[in-house]
Amino acid sequence: MDIYEKMKELGVELPAAPAKGGLYSSCKKFGGNLFYVSGCGPVIDGPVTGRLGKEVTVEQGQVYARACMLNVLAALEKCDAKATFFVTAQDANQDYLSYLTDIEAAGHQIALHSASHSYSRIYSSTENFWLDIKALRATLANYIDVDAIHWLRFPGGSTNTVSHRYGGRQIMQQLKAQAEQKGYAWIDWNVCAEDATASHPNAAQILRNVQNDAKDQPICVVLMHDTNATHETVKALPDILEWFAAKGYHFFTVQQMAE
Repeated sequence: MDIYEKMKELGVELPAAPAKGGLYSSCKKFGGNLFYVSGCGPVIDGPVTGRLGKEVTVEQGQVYARACMLNVLAALEKCDAKATFFVTAQDANQDYLSYLTDIEAAGHQIALHSASHSYSRIYSSTENFWLDIKALRATLANYIDVDAIHWLRFPGGSTNTVSHRYGGRQIMQQLKAQAEQKGYAWIDWNVCAEDATASHPNAAQILRNVQNDAKDQPICVVLMHDTNATHETVKALPDILEWFAAKGYHFFTVQQMAE
């Protein structure tokens, strides 16, 4: 069954791709499999503005977030692009996890990160780490087929030393071995945007960080964050993608890269 037929079966109807609001490309392809999408904010009887909890209620925010995601999917459909989403399930995310059904139905890849993202909890023992992954899978199972998920990324990376405070110096080696035994593939980065540091770099510095780390590397896995504290990352992303494309790099999802 075509993925868009599947979405219709689920009662998910994509809107028309949003009209551009200025001099920019709403969906631009970089390399083979990476697309940058812009101008996909919620439009419900006109553009939506306001801050959640102030001008916008939580209930309105949930409606607007779904509209925003459907607009992104519509823009990606227009460009025939697919993406990979590494997912967490903290309390703040619970109201938005249902959108994963729409995302997967559109043919995008879902991967695991952490249920709690609490280092002191998940790295206190290998047992607690896998209990956290089990909890994440149980939560995601309400929306998607978790048996089809085989990729994860360790919070802090597979060589992080923060975990030593809670589970000892060998815990990451133990977890990596156990991940392989459980049939998971995991991935780290070799290029860091350093966008989540206390210095809060601006977009120009984030670009320079990526360029410096990527120098002379034939394969680059770039770490960037999308949190309330990393707004500059979004501003830097178009220039980062253009720089990699100009250098002759091609872009792939994690699964595609492995294949």
